[in-house]
Amino acid sequence: MTVEIYPGLTVGGIGTLPLDVVQRDGGLKVLQDMLSGDLPAPPMCRTLAFSMREVEDGRVVFSGMPSADHLNPLGTVHGGWTATVMDSALGCAVFSVIKPGEAYTTIEFKLNLVRPVLPGMGEVFCEGKIVHRGRTIATSEAWLRDKNGKLLAHGTETCAIFPIENLMR
Repeated sequence: MTVEIYPGLTVGGIGTLPLDVVQRDGGLKVLQDMLSGDLPAPPMCRTLAFSMREVEDGRVVFSGMPSADHLNPLGTVHGGWTATVMDSALGCAVFSVIKPGEAYTTIEFKLNLVRPVLPGMGEVFCEGKIVHRGRTIATSEAWLRDKNGKLLAHGTETCAIFPIENLMR
């Protein structure tokens, strides 16, 4: 079932990932299957109007459409919206290098919001890249830009890598 996230962006469905598939296939294959629509996008993508657009080993691109639904009291897009899009790109850059049998979780992230994100500015794009992948820790970096390439925010993230069995209780 195709779901429209915002005009011009659809996903193959909404839901959570089957952990046995993640355990079997590893991060890159799972992300590729999400992108192709064979696995669902997470529910928050529909709520916050963003989703993954590209994936390769160590790199992802997300796009989002900030709107009036995401405003803070002063009329700019809430920093939490930006942080969620960026955490997704930062985390999925790490997810793309997760091996079968592994899982990951964010343990720290830092963002710099350098320009306001405004409703009506159109699509924004967030590219996340792996910086380092160790045995139990990985780091990534990301940049959020408007459709003209102007930098809106940048940040880094640290993720823990652990056996996926820890999630399968």
